Amino acid sequence: QVQLVESGGGSVQAGGSLRLSCAASGHIFSNNYVGWFRQSPGKEREGVAAIDSDDGAYYARSVEGRFTISKDNGKNTLDLQMNSLQPEDTAMYYCAAGFLGGRLLEHRGWIYWGQGTQVTVSS
Repeated sequence: QVQLVESGGGSVQAGGSLRLSCAASGHIFSNNYVGWFRQSPGKEREGVAAIDSDDGAYYARSVEGRFTISKDNGKNTLDLQMNSLQPEDTAMYYCAAGFLGGRLLEHRGWIYWGQGTQVTVSS
């Protein structure tokens, strides 16, 4: 059974940085699609960044240039470095793995999910 556990969330002021990490049971990150999503109250879950099976990285326009996704297959971890955080980045952030198809940064095509870690950015 695949388990994904996120960590690293917290509260920061605008302009600050946070690094999220996702630990997986088993080698789910090797040769697989992995990604980070976020969801704010009353909004649909949205894709933030993802890595495909060829290790290509993709970003939502709203975070491009500020966030960096990376994974370590040996450690079974997936990280999201978030810089220049803004209040609109406030959300619950989720790690995801396993992609069935469709739009990469749309949540419907993903199989495995973590429980989430909260990020709050104050102005």
